[in-house]
Amino acid sequence: MQVYLPIAEMSVDALLLVGIGLGVGWLSGLFGVGGGFLLTPLLILIGIPSPVAVASGANQTLGASVSGLIAQWRRGNVDVKMGGVLLAGGLLGSAAGVQLFGFLRRIGQVDLAVALFYVVVLGTVGALMVNESIRAILRRRQARPRRLHEHFWAHGLPFKMRFRKSRLYISVIPPLLVGFGIGMLSAVMGVGGGFMLVPAMIYFLGMPTAVVIGTSLFQVVFVAANVTLLQAVQLGTVDIVLTMLLLVGGVAGAQFGAAMGARLRGEETRVLLGLLVLGVAGSLLWDLLRTPPHLFSIGPAL
Repeated sequence: MQVYLPIAEMSVDALLLVGIGLGVGWLSGLFGVGGGFLLTPLLILIGIPSPVAVASGANQTLGASVSGLIAQWRRGNVDVKMGGVLLAGGLLGSAAGVQLFGFLRRIGQVDLAVALFYVVVLGTVGALMVNESIRAILRRRQARPRRLHEHFWAHGLPFKMRFRKSRLYISVIPPLLVGFGIGMLSAVMGVGGGFMLVPAMIYFLGMPTAVVIGTSLFQVVFVAANVTLLQAVQLGTVDIVLTMLLLVGGVAGAQFGAAMGARLRGEETRVLLGLLVLGVAGSLLWDLLRTPPHLFSIGPAL
């Protein structure tokens, strides 16, 4: 069934969009990520213009993350205090990111910038996650004890605060910086930022995996809402028809993902997410390097 997307100015199969939303929502509930890191490239792949894909991807991320957050909240896996600190940085970062996205759009480099952002960020994060997760699994099998979290220079910064749910006593500066970076990426890449926020909370802040997923979704919900509002008001690139079709599948998929995630160990969850992130980065890198099917040149006709 074909539907017309007014902002994207094209027709697409409605069932295809619902199916994409279902898959992305499932990832949101399973891994504690918004799923935008996969949704935006998929939308671009089926022909949606990059500015519309980025803005509408952030909107769908909001709906899927709300559904996943409700499921995690019922399980008591949300550190509201840590989420609030991350959110403060995220709101500032998303506002700065929308301005950067508008600048890239004005100079005509949105497509290239978004693709490069995805390749560099996803490739780095995916490799780190897979490496650390495999090492954690090997440590568990060898019955070697591991400290709850490592201490390094960031833990010696001022303005310390106690986060009882996460069993941490650290400065608020690292969470603020993490939130700011994630907020900026959310605006430029059309993602909730959970695929980067989850590993940052585990390896940089030292939070327990069980609390990380719910707290990540808490921050993703509000940052995605802020990005969606700014994209709609300042750039006018949010396609409501596209977003609603994606949300139909996304909300249902998030509930299934949350139920499945409760049965997986933390290390297994991280290695699966890392492999998925690497796969997306590899496909985008291949698209950048391969010869395009249609070659164009700007110049006088021969």
